[in-house]
Order: sequence, then C-alpha cells, then structure tokens
Amino acid sequence: MWDQLLQEIKQGNIKSLARTISLVENEYEGYFKLLQQLPPSPSKIIGITGPPGAGKSTITDALIAEIVSRNKKVGVLCVDPSSPFNFGALLGDRIRMSEWYNHPDVFIRSLASRGSLGGLHPKIIEISDIMKAAVFDYIIIETVGVGQSEVEIAGLAHTTVVVVVPEAGDEVQTMKAGLMEIADIFVVNKADRPDADQFVRNLRWMLMPSTKEIVAEIPVIKTIASQKVGIGELFEKIVEHLALVDSTERKFLLLAERAYHLIQQYRMKNISKAALKLQIQENTDFNLYQFIQQYI
Repeated sequence: MWDQLLQEIKQGNIKSLARTISLVENEYEGYFKLLQQLPPSPSKIIGITGPPGAGKSTITDALIAEIVSRNKKVGVLCVDPSSPFNFGALLGDRIRMSEWYNHPDVFIRSLASRGSLGGLHPKIIEISDIMKAAVFDYIIIETVGVGQSEVEIAGLAHTTVVVVVPEAGDEVQTMKAGLMEIADIFVVNKADRPDADQFVRNLRWMLMPSTKEIVAEIPVIKTIASQKVGIGELFEKIVEHLALVDSTERKFLLLAERAYHLIQQYRMKNISKAALKLQIQENTDFNLYQFIQQYI
C-alpha cells in the first residue's frame, strides 16, 4: 500500500496525497517506513506567520494567485486552531480560499494544531516532507499566529514571512513576540491605513541593529493584500531569499533543526504527564533528578 501511495504522490495524484497525509497524521501502521523512502526534493517551504488579524490568509491567497500566474504549482498547509470536541480544524481555509479549491496547480489542506504550543500541527514536519515529494514548486505553511511560540515556523520554512499591521504600539508587540529574530521578510499589510508609512519607518529603524552583521538586509514590504497590491514585490523578495538559502549554511541548520525536533518527538512518544504523575504519587521519597534518570 505505502509503495503504491508514494508512486502516486510522485506522479501528482492529489487524492493519494490527501489520503497519505491523513494516514500519517493519525500514525497509521507502517507510516514511518513511507517517510524513510521519501526522495530528496527541490520544493521550497514558505512560512507565513504573524499575530491574529494581520491578514495572513489574505496574503496566502494572494501569493497563490501570484505563483499560479507564473505557471508554478503550489501546495498550501493552513494550520488552524483545534476544535475542543474533535481536534479538527476550526476555521477551514478551504472555504476562505474557495477560488483555488479545484485548481489543478493548487492543493490546500487545513490542519488542526491539536493543542500544539507552537501553533503548528505535531506532524507538520512529516506532512510537509510528504508534500515535497509531490510536484509542487512551492509549499506555503500558514500558522495559527499564537504569539511567542510562532517562532517554531522558523525551524521549518526556508523563508519566513512575518505579517504585521500598522496599529498603535504594534512595533512593541512585534518585539515581544520574538518575531524580529525569525523574520526573513516583513510584510506590513493593510498599508492603506493611517500612519502606515510611519509604522514602516519605525520597523526599519528597529531592524537596523539586527542587520549590521548580516549581508542581506531584512526587507519590509508594504501590501494591501485584499487588493493584491504589493504581492508581486513580496514574491520577488521571497524568490531572492530562497536562492540565498541554498548558498548558505541556513540549509543545513534547517535540516539539523528538523532532525532535533523529530528525535525529541519520537523519544518522548510513550511518555505522558498523566503516567508521570501516577509514578510520582507512588514515590514517597521523591527526588526529581533521580526520577528522570530512568528516561535520559
């Protein structure tokens, strides 16, 4: 079954891709063997993150249009907050991006964060690698946008785009969220709002200390995504950065980050807080470090 699914994915079979993602998402027996057979892929991952309400989905929708207009194929993973009842995706980006639902060059999949603190799906690395085995030129991952923990996308994407809006005090919130460190490109969306130009100037000034030792300056792009304004310039900057990633150590750092995360995830797979709590309750002479010795 797995060999056949992999061959069909390589041939661009969207139904097989969707089925395989579901099987891996639910850890169906034998899924790890499929992952071990995944071939190297030139596909690039673009991460879209930022605070809620910044317009990430609108930016993603506009980028899909830009990519398709250049005769390229794109896969999109939209990570939504989880339903508390069935852990399914609540927002349903397929509905928000309904224009592309049946487009032959576009594949959109909504994933639930399932309570993951990073705002990403717990199997996001595996799912993105399966997507890379298909025939997509680009893979866009849009995160929930949950504050400080959205920095996880920086360890997954080749290029991380941080979307912000020109609201009062938002520069400070941007710093607090740790987004200054992870952004490869900043997008100031809804740039037709009052004080947008002042916001962009402040943001560029804030970025100056972090770019002194970096050859390439972090671009700040103004967009009005609902009107597709600035999207062409944004995509050009993304393409420029993706080319830069291949010629620097960033490529290997990303792989190391993925490997570290997966090793951590699989080593912790059979350890639950509930089980630990029961063991601790039964331990009358408790020492934390003696207790964890059995797991390290």
